Amino acid sequence: MNKVKFAIVGCGNIGKRHLAVIDADERADVVALCDSNREKVVALSELYGDIPYYLDYRELLEKTDADVISICTPHGLHAPMSIEAANKRKHVLVEKPMALTTKDCQQMIEAAKTNEVQLMVVKQNRFNVPIQLTKDLLDAGKLGKVYMVQCNVMWNRNPEYYSESDWRGKERVEGGALYTQVSHFIDLLIWWFGDVIEADARLDTKLQQVEVEDCGTANVRFSSGVMGSLLWTTCVYNKNYEGSITIIAEKGTIKIGGPYLNKIDFFDVQSFPIPDKSIFIDQPNHYGKYQGTSSNHDKVIGEVIKKLFQEVHQVVEGDEGLKTVEAIEKIYQNQIPFNRE
Repeated sequence: MNKVKFAIVGCGNIGKRHLAVIDADERADVVALCDSNREKVVALSELYGDIPYYLDYRELLEKTDADVISICTPHGLHAPMSIEAANKRKHVLVEKPMALTTKDCQQMIEAAKTNEVQLMVVKQNRFNVPIQLTKDLLDAGKLGKVYMVQCNVMWNRNPEYYSESDWRGKERVEGGALYTQVSHFIDLLIWWFGDVIEADARLDTKLQQVEVEDCGTANVRFSSGVMGSLLWTTCVYNKNYEGSITIIAEKGTIKIGGPYLNKIDFFDVQSFPIPDKSIFIDQPNHYGKYQGTSSNHDKVIGEVIKKLFQEVHQVVEGDEGLKTVEAIEKIYQNQIPFNRE
């Protein structure tokens, strides 16, 4: 194998980003595209030199010689598409969230194992410079005992974000704001502090005309004993305000913030001066009228290629991706009802 061959399924915002970074990687090729929207898939095919395209996913699986199927479709399609690809002996790279239920995740993992293919999950925020620095400090014990962590996701999603989509805001296909806006944050907390073993939450829909929550708070406890709190909303006026994680520990306090977890807002760690701020250079995506998370998809693709070439890698595999979905399910299943009297 001289290059890893990718087929991209789903030609929306994230599919376009996968295409751009794979096309730019000298060890990868995009050999096929797929989307049920002919206009979208044709436009991307032509932009990148007439890549073969399909309107039907099963036809793609029958005809493509791709090594990896990159699934960038609405959340509710992740599980069935991943399983079908694995059954065709294709490796799978699936966007977040891995799926909408732990049962679906387990079936995806089993399909990959049965067919001896790789199941990999996109977790690009692990590559953010402040995130990696904090992981290194935690692993080295520089913070001592961690007491608490607070996570805030205070973002704006305008009405068009939902109304112009046939799946956003719909519970069966999107799942909820925890899956769409908060899953990367939850992944990082689990990566640092262990599985979520206890949770309770309050959810409400205050502004958006949708089937899922647009405001939520939760208290959680991790297997390490760390206490955590989450606050999330898509109701911030005008534009994204903050996506942050604050760690309170025995030997230090760190707040990673900015709208995209791409800067350090506060850093006070015993005997460890803050590194040069100029290294924090993660940049945000721009999706039309709103801004998304900082982009490290190029690093994700690079790690996938390393894994398939049997090099040292940092790929997030299915068993690890499952943990985020387990945590989100636990939070949603432990809602405390509001007394509206």
